[in-house]
Amino acid sequence: MHLRVISPADRTDEVLDLLTRDPAVANLVVHRGAAIDPAGDVVIGDVARESADEVVTALKKLGIASSGSIALDAVAVALSHRNSEAEHAAPGDGGDAVVWDEIEQRTGEESRLSVTFLLFLTIATIIAGIGVLLDQPILIVGAMVVGPEFGPLAAFCVGVVRRRPRVILRSLVALVVGFAVAIAITVLSTLALDALGLVDREMLVNPRPLTDFIWRPDALSWVVGFLAGVAGILSLTTAKSGALVGVLISVTTVPAAGNIAVAIAYGAPEEAWGSAGQLGINLGAIATAGILTLAVQRWARRRRAQAVTGSS
Repeated sequence: MHLRVISPADRTDEVLDLLTRDPAVANLVVHRGAAIDPAGDVVIGDVARESADEVVTALKKLGIASSGSIALDAVAVALSHRNSEAEHAAPGDGGDAVVWDEIEQRTGEESRLSVTFLLFLTIATIIAGIGVLLDQPILIVGAMVVGPEFGPLAAFCVGVVRRRPRVILRSLVALVVGFAVAIAITVLSTLALDALGLVDREMLVNPRPLTDFIWRPDALSWVVGFLAGVAGILSLTTAKSGALVGVLISVTTVPAAGNIAVAIAYGAPEEAWGSAGQLGINLGAIATAGILTLAVQRWARRRRAQAVTGSS
């Protein structure tokens, strides 16, 4: 990862001492007096992802985050023998490394209730509602991919593990308000489509063998949600982000919300309550799995830090 530090002039020597002593840091460059706002010196270099979290933590202990600036960027290509040495010196594997400040910032952005979040969630829920009525799994899968609800769920898990009450509150507000708005608009859209003659109540009450699992939760619903939560958090916290799409397709949060909406629109309380149970089970399973996964990763990081300190 590319590291850029803006350090007050009187702290730069401490920063350089910290970075030069770490074998996982390479290609250090110093620009004295180059920074304008905040004023100070600019120190740049490369750090192996496995040690990025420890380096950032050490810089924060020097007060650089409050008096200067710390920035990290992922490097797509780095051709350097010194970089290879830094990666070899860093403990662990870069693909499994967790940079906690990176995760906090990434999920913190996802925890906010925004117009874009509401639009995506509403569109996804409407698609899911139509998929339920047509008994079309392809529409259900499409709704799962469009739905943005995993962002606030991940932020909630990070907030719990990192003890960030504001992040927890923002995430809960985004989820509760987001699903409430999406379900309400989907109810109205269902009634509008019914008035146009495009859908009708018979489509809901007739047998739907391909999608009726949405409102009939069972123990496997919890198991699938839990496993998806583990995979989702791992895809966010490590360099394995390609797995996230599969996670989104494996849980029935948005489809359950869509089924709630059409069931309310057509007065089918049994399906509405069953879908609400499915939604609650999936949200709870993902949150539980996410919190446990992050807690294990944090414990492993502390064990590794203690091992490194003991060996030194």
